[in-house]
Amino acid sequence: MRRTDFYEQLEGTLDGIRRDGLWKHEHELVSPQSGEITLGATGNRVNLCANNYLGLADDPNVVAAAKDTMDRLGHGMASVRFICGTTEEHCLLEDDIATYLRTDAAITFAACFDANAAVFEPLLGAADAIVSDSLNHASIIDGVRLSKARRYRFATRDMTDLRTQLEAARAEGDGAVLIVTDGVFSMDGYLADLAAVCELADAFDALVMVDDCHATGLIGPGGRGTPTHFEVADRVDIVTSTLGKALGGAMGGFVAARRPIVDLLRQRGRPYLFSNALSPAHVGGAREAIRIAATSDDRRERLMRHAERFRSAMTAAGFELTGAGHPIVPVMFGDAAVAASMAERVMELGVYVTPFSFPVVPHGQARIRTQMSAALTDDHLDTAIEAFTQAADDLGIERSLR
Repeated sequence: MRRTDFYEQLEGTLDGIRRDGLWKHEHELVSPQSGEITLGATGNRVNLCANNYLGLADDPNVVAAAKDTMDRLGHGMASVRFICGTTEEHCLLEDDIATYLRTDAAITFAACFDANAAVFEPLLGAADAIVSDSLNHASIIDGVRLSKARRYRFATRDMTDLRTQLEAARAEGDGAVLIVTDGVFSMDGYLADLAAVCELADAFDALVMVDDCHATGLIGPGGRGTPTHFEVADRVDIVTSTLGKALGGAMGGFVAARRPIVDLLRQRGRPYLFSNALSPAHVGGAREAIRIAATSDDRRERLMRHAERFRSAMTAAGFELTGAGHPIVPVMFGDAAVAASMAERVMELGVYVTPFSFPVVPHGQARIRTQMSAALTDDHLDTAIEAFTQAADDLGIERSLR
């Protein structure tokens, strides 16, 4: 293929994405991430898009802690940590994470995508097996691909299929077996059945890993995630999660586990060994966000109250929803073009939403994924519910009124 043919092929692919209604637009914000945001010259919008579950992305105490740490330690570390890029603050952040989640130790990365990319290759070899939920996050899928371990997939949250895959994994090798699941499936708003997963893990003497990005800070006692929610924290071997959602909304991911796992990742985890350390501002802000999250039952109660109110009102208005027991509330439309048109009209009516379509979700399952936040008010929710109903009426989208 000639060079010009290569670029023509790319343009054809891009034209197809636009034609199929799958083009993903980026909107410029000129305000902090909060319950209400400002989009350039088009004014304010109620914000139903952010992973800002506890409303800490613009919290004054978090911002002040980030500024203070940057004033003391500078803008960036300019290196990976084992060379010249670590500080006492980095170590204290990892201690804070381990203390919060009640694990032996923790290690931080630039993002949870990197944390998931780091886990599998150093810990598991060709004699071992990974049994992964079919709807696990893309970072888990990519991380698994880096490992030489045998791979098995089970239908999402299907414990019968998990048992079948565990039987196959044990029959086909004598190494370690690791079950991997999202704690919360972010596109659908469902929690994993972690108690049942751990029960099967016990039956097959398997390890358990949970990606808890959409649970840390908001699910379970103290917001310590799905392992505490299902009372199986002592049975989960590895938790990966993020500092970029409930815990301040900036950047950074981590692995929390028993010390030998963390120590080996510090020695062999490629995204850790070949990426700059988190900036001082990110470290300082995250430490303060964890401090707030650990004692913020009021924020968690407000968040879940908003989720229940929005879900109930949208169901009564005839919209098809998925998910349960979580502040992610996906509004289902099926057709990508319909979801895109709906999102555009809702935006015009004052609510910031984004359509999700292939490849983020399967073909034919396009949706608008809404997310609640403790930063929202009841008035914000009223505005959002009215915008959805009016947009559906304006576009002639049928609703099953109840």
